[in-house]
Amino acid sequence: MTRGSPEEIDPVVAQSWRISAHDRIATAGSCFAQHVSRRLRGSGLDLLDVEPAHPILSAETADAYGYGHFSARFGAIYTARQLLQLLRRSFGQFVPEEDVWFGMEGRLFDPFRPTIQPRGYPTRREYDLDRAGHFRAVRKMFETATVLIFTLGLTECWRSKLDGAVYPLCPGVAAGQFDPERHEFHNLSVSDTIGDLDAFVTELRRINPDIRIILTVSPVPLAATAERRHVWTSTTASKAVLRVAAEEMTRTQNIIYFPSYEIITSPTARGRYLEEDLRTISAAGVDHVMRLFFKHMVEGASAFAPPSHTTTDPFLQRAERAVDVICDEARLDPAD
Repeated sequence: MTRGSPEEIDPVVAQSWRISAHDRIATAGSCFAQHVSRRLRGSGLDLLDVEPAHPILSAETADAYGYGHFSARFGAIYTARQLLQLLRRSFGQFVPEEDVWFGMEGRLFDPFRPTIQPRGYPTRREYDLDRAGHFRAVRKMFETATVLIFTLGLTECWRSKLDGAVYPLCPGVAAGQFDPERHEFHNLSVSDTIGDLDAFVTELRRINPDIRIILTVSPVPLAATAERRHVWTSTTASKAVLRVAAEEMTRTQNIIYFPSYEIITSPTARGRYLEEDLRTISAAGVDHVMRLFFKHMVEGASAFAPPSHTTTDPFLQRAERAVDVICDEARLDPAD
């Protein structure tokens, strides 16, 4: 192990099931999950895109407005609580009290995907129509997917004191305004995360009984922390919580953990898969993760396109270059 090159490291063991050419794959999660989506999109597998951009939009505009990053246009979902909340909101089981934020010139923003519409919505009617269409797409994703790949990213979140609704960003960072009377910081524990994942799986399988789930943990370190400690310490604590929760969930039928986190952060990788900012995962690192994903998780992997970053697709090339820009959490990095 210590004498081999990082590219030779393979910590994946035999799994109880694999993705087939007949599966309909949904993806969601943190920024790192966007890498997974992009590589799967060009592989020949059936990656669901239930909320595609209108053909009239250019690739650059579609990317800026959050199309194609995941299976639906929900933006980054960093925590298990966000995922559970999305399921409940899309099926009308939870309606947050604070359902709109306002920005410059009175434009409207969605608190639960605040960067998805860069300039916001001009009218309440447009906002409501777009959100209704989004929820229809999300319902379709949950109802029709045969495999869901979810990447856990964070435990720190900001939530409403009114009803416990959680946001992907602190109010006031991208839109809205922070109000200590209505908003608070919360750091999800192991039991919180396991409870949220368990509730999500239970409720999802009432809708889609046969869906199988692959959990991963993002290897991307935190950009900042709201805890009174160094961000490196918070990163270690957060990733430990997520890793333990994911491990516990593998005791549930048809849930697999894939070790993206370990592949990138293992001492045997010698830090070679991190860019100079020590946060961005290099193309070589993503290649390694996806090479092992196809090898161990995809039935008949040789029949599908190799998941390499050396793509000639202009949209994929632009998306690769833009990955830090479309990562909401990177907005919290004081160095940016």
